[in-house]
Parts: sequence; C-alpha cells; structure tokens
Amino acid sequence: ELVLKVRIQTPNLRENDFIEIELDRQELTYKELLRVSCHELGVNPEHVQKIRKLPNTMLRKDKDVARLQDFQELELVLTVSEKNLLFRVPTLSEQSGYNKKASELTY
Repeated sequence: ELVLKVRIQTPNLRENDFIEIELDRQELTYKELLRVSCHELGVNPEHVQKIRKLPNTMLRKDKDVARLQDFQELELVLTVSEKNLLFRVPTLSEQSGYNKKASELTY
C-alpha cells in the first residue's frame, strides 16, 4: 500500500488537517486516487477541479500518481460551488441582529 496525506484546499480555515489514505500499489492511477480521496473526504468527484501535490505541482495523469511516495501531501482543489457547501450556514440565533427575547414573545 501507498500511504498519502490528503485534504481539501480551504485557505479560509485555520485548521485544515490532512487525513491518511491507502492506495493499492497495483492500482496507482489518477482515477483511483480521485475515487479514494473523494470517498474518504466526502466530496463528489465531479466537483474536484484538480489534485495538487504540495507545495505547487498539479497531478494530471497516471504516471504522476505512480511517482508519489509514502506520506506525500495532496490537496483536492474544488470548484467554487462546492467550496461554498463546505461552510456551515449560521443558524438564525448566530446571525447578527437576531433578538432572542423578541423571538420568545407570545401574543
């Protein structure tokens, strides 16, 4: 098995930890890397714009994946629409201008 560290690229978050994934060395293809990474991170593969080997190399084909070594760090760069879905929408009580006492009034 090849062990890789993968995360979603989210520059706005302070904490953006990597997870470790395992790929069968007999199936080191771009498609398999994308499938396993997306499954482990809970991302739809259709929303992945590119896979980046940190710090600055884009993976494009099976030969790129075959050259990866254990514990290399990768990022999934998502399309803009998917990035927006990663952030939790604040509840009504967390939004500015919300008055809790006013919401509890009974008529």
